[in-house]
Amino acid sequence: MPHAVDPAPHCAAGGPFGPAGVLMSFLWPGMLVLLLGVPLIVVGYVRLLRRRNERAAALAAQGFVPNAAARRLRKVRHVPTVLFLVAVVVLLVAFARPEVSVGLPHREGTVILAFDVSNSMLAKDLQPTRMDAAKAAAKQFVDQQPSEIKIGIVAFNNGALITQQPTTARADTLSAIDRLSPTGATSLGQGIFTSLSAIAGRPLSLPPNATVDDIANADIGYFGSAAIVLLSDGENTSGPDAVAVAQLASTAGVHIYPIGIGSPQGTVLQIGGFSVATALDEQELMQIASLTNGKYYNAQDTQTLSQIYKNIDLRTVTDPKKTEVTALFAGIATLLLLIGGALSILWFGRLA
Repeated sequence: MPHAVDPAPHCAAGGPFGPAGVLMSFLWPGMLVLLLGVPLIVVGYVRLLRRRNERAAALAAQGFVPNAAARRLRKVRHVPTVLFLVAVVVLLVAFARPEVSVGLPHREGTVILAFDVSNSMLAKDLQPTRMDAAKAAAKQFVDQQPSEIKIGIVAFNNGALITQQPTTARADTLSAIDRLSPTGATSLGQGIFTSLSAIAGRPLSLPPNATVDDIANADIGYFGSAAIVLLSDGENTSGPDAVAVAQLASTAGVHIYPIGIGSPQGTVLQIGGFSVATALDEQELMQIASLTNGKYYNAQDTQTLSQIYKNIDLRTVTDPKKTEVTALFAGIATLLLLIGGALSILWFGRLA
């Protein structure tokens, strides 16, 4: 979920500084006490002006009236001084080493790659097999993810197992993918439920003989920055009910992106001396995607499968990152001093 940013600017060292929406703090806030000297500078300047005005009035009484050019310069005589004063204030703030918190968008969250490792994934309607094609594309997906993304691996057939807890260690994730080996039947519901356990970071369980409503309405918490990539041929053969578990994932804020592995035409496998027909069953996978506000993809070949991984929509969040801007303040102060000095020399032939 995007992190909320306080719309009202505030300063960690006391006092509002910085533009609206940008939070400013100081590394050396004690230096801000120097700003107390600014009113003294203003008082001194006002007294200097008063003495100058008194001398000008005395000269005027003796008949020394300023010419037109001098009168024009009197209208702008305060500009260089104001620039000098602002420069001093900015420079004193720079001494306190200001830093601002700016919201920087980046991708963050947890992705579980849930692999169907049932016997049907040995089919060769994707080359060299459905399983090998899925593993190759999954490795590409892992390599392309930002370092902040945690990736976990779940293997499911008629049961499910977390073979790699969510981690940013890419080598561990890739090793877990390499270890996957097909066997057994298929339970989409168990694969999704175990993936939710990996996201939650704790074992989740359902009550014995849980009904479809019990599963769909269970409270496991909210994980809005998590997603499940479900790789399967969709041939579901055992419980729990996959649609009910998908509804549970939706309530928890988890998007599911089912990827159909194989072809609708299917193929025939030789398993234990028996010929077993297997084909991609898309209907339940599409329903799971729809319920969780994800998207279903059909992988007809290895190249298409690789492109699907590139299009998985992960969350973008905004986190405040602190950046020191002392150099910026010092640069602004220097520029103001240079402009004020140039104007003073140009108009009056001296530094005011």
